[in-house]
Amino acid sequence: MSAFIFLGILLALITIGMPIAFALLFAGIGIMLQLDQFDSQIVVQNAIGGADNFVLMAVPFFILAGEFMNAGGLSKRIVDLAGAFVGHLRGGLGYVAIFAAVLLASLSGSAVADTAALAAILVPMMRQAGYDPARACGLMAAGGIIAPVIPPSIGFLLFGVVANISITRLFLAGIMPGVMMGLALVFAWWLVSRKANTKLAPKMPLRERLALLGKGFWALMLPVIIIGGLKFGIFTPTEAAVVAAVYALFVGLVVYRELTPATVYHCLLVTARTTAVVLLLAALAMVASYMITVADIPGQVGAWMQAFAGSQLLLVIAMMVVVFFAGMVLDFIPIVLIFTPVFLPIVQQAGIDPVYFGVVFVMNCSIGMITPPVGVVLNVVSSIGKVPMAEAVRGVLPFLIAETVVLVALIVAPSLVTVPASWWH
Repeated sequence: MSAFIFLGILLALITIGMPIAFALLFAGIGIMLQLDQFDSQIVVQNAIGGADNFVLMAVPFFILAGEFMNAGGLSKRIVDLAGAFVGHLRGGLGYVAIFAAVLLASLSGSAVADTAALAAILVPMMRQAGYDPARACGLMAAGGIIAPVIPPSIGFLLFGVVANISITRLFLAGIMPGVMMGLALVFAWWLVSRKANTKLAPKMPLRERLALLGKGFWALMLPVIIIGGLKFGIFTPTEAAVVAAVYALFVGLVVYRELTPATVYHCLLVTARTTAVVLLLAALAMVASYMITVADIPGQVGAWMQAFAGSQLLLVIAMMVVVFFAGMVLDFIPIVLIFTPVFLPIVQQAGIDPVYFGVVFVMNCSIGMITPPVGVVLNVVSSIGKVPMAEAVRGVLPFLIAETVVLVALIVAPSLVTVPASWWH
């Protein structure tokens, strides 16, 4: 009964246009009233506790690092570097977009920021070279959603906080699945672009390639610093976020000299606004999470999924189907905050590795950002590329299928996540 009340209130409030953070708050209060346990102090304490978390400090710093990278020239040099090595191939600008997306994903955990940076640089270039604008926008969107899977990932941060799981383990476990998403996009792009009549860029001489590699060195060092620091225990994920932001600021100000006081102020302002949204969601979702636990909603959901209890594979498939359809109507962060406290007790009771589940869960949530009708990343790239949303949906379809195939492969063969993750430990 509590599960129906929670879901009913949540969906009703979202339908009438209430912000999701407040919809989660009132859904949690609805369960309180149903159980006759309403206490305003519990509401306030859980809301404060939801935001008062040291690990969540990583969120604003990773967002800030992404803003500094885009404004400070690191993102542009990544694109230039990718163009130097694969830009001359047939469909070369598409490969540049994929290569740059994977590299940017290892610098910033924000899909929206990465997609915006890539689309602003590459979509006009691809349009001018004769590429289908809708297909170009679709590729940018599909490449951008690799960001929450490859560390540093804001999605893994939030999942780790809610689930009380090692964020370092989640980060390291996400490396290979993120690379697999990139390889899937390479194959899909090869299929759709092999007969395209587009301009071929001349092959760049080795000397110029090495020069661009030198210019991009500072940008390429950031993922090495972050992953190396986490692997060898030099710093925690939260400290890694601070290191990333300071490093990006230093490179933008001192090395590339593209950051100015005005752009630094703008980056801080954008980061503050984005962080306010994320942390308010985290705070109010904690009220809902607390009441979900008190009302034993995971137990109720587990009873509904009892038909799949005999098979870990069927259980994961059932949960991933729910998340996939939720991704069509909800944004990334709300899905993580709503479903993690519901599914995780079921996952642990079934003996499923929570780190493995976290990887496929976050990847599924990422794919939701390019599925219509909401598809926030698809909306961003549609706006930047000046392509109608319907056309962007057509353009992203082959890449959506490719990334969904990777997700299905990881669900069917968990060793694709667990074995490579063990290499990093």
